[in-house]
Amino acid sequence: MENLDTETVRGFGDEWERFDQTALSDDERSQIFADYFRIFPWDALPNDATGFDLGCGSGRWAQLVAPRVGLLHCIDPSSAINVARRNLARFDNVVFHQQSVATIPLADGTMDFGYSLGVLHHIPDTAAAMRDCVNKLKPGAPFLVYLYYAFDNRPLWYRILWKSSEIVRAVVSRLPHILRYGVSQILALSIYWPLARLSKLGDRLGLATQGWPLHFYRDLSFYTMRTDALDRFGTRLEQRFARTEIESMMRRAGLQNIEFSPGAPYWCAVGTKA
Repeated sequence: MENLDTETVRGFGDEWERFDQTALSDDERSQIFADYFRIFPWDALPNDATGFDLGCGSGRWAQLVAPRVGLLHCIDPSSAINVARRNLARFDNVVFHQQSVATIPLADGTMDFGYSLGVLHHIPDTAAAMRDCVNKLKPGAPFLVYLYYAFDNRPLWYRILWKSSEIVRAVVSRLPHILRYGVSQILALSIYWPLARLSKLGDRLGLATQGWPLHFYRDLSFYTMRTDALDRFGTRLEQRFARTEIESMMRRAGLQNIEFSPGAPYWCAVGTKA
């Protein structure tokens, strides 16, 4: 079984071709990268480590991982792999594979590390996908994952607000690609930007804004908001998991020493192969 949703894969190809991340500043890329990788044990990797980026998309994170390792395998089933090839052309230690998580062309037990950020929750069987990733790791190798959270650390009103947005996503994600894009950009301008900048203003006024909607975007560019609005509302298959569910899934996949990031984005977690 391929364990992928064809329309979702096609949608991500469209997203990364539209937003190839060349307009993302180096400072902002580094800022977001630090949020995702703050718990990753770089010091535990061997010299010239070999690892993989599952669901590499445009290669935006691989651009900062490749200089730190010996060899990086970028894997993506969509046409975004061609965008990654362009963005990473200056690196001679990156190999590209247009494959799904169920057909990763790497031998089991050979990788020094792996990561998959914002991908596995868009795969029909997330637990099986995680097992497929972990199978590629050597014992003791770390795996970093980011899965959409089920708002398990948020109040009831926040979860109700999200449920309302789900109705919008259910409609928008089934539109033709050009209409998905157009509607998502309207949402980025009318919702993402005002709420993010409201959080930024609240920070300056000394208010406790950490629980405000879209607080994560308060210091990020409108380009990132536009990208993520298309990701959020234009993707057909999306699953969300509570922290306890993610930890259980990771343990069943063969990971131990699991650590969750203390801050947004939720939930980022890392574990080592048992």
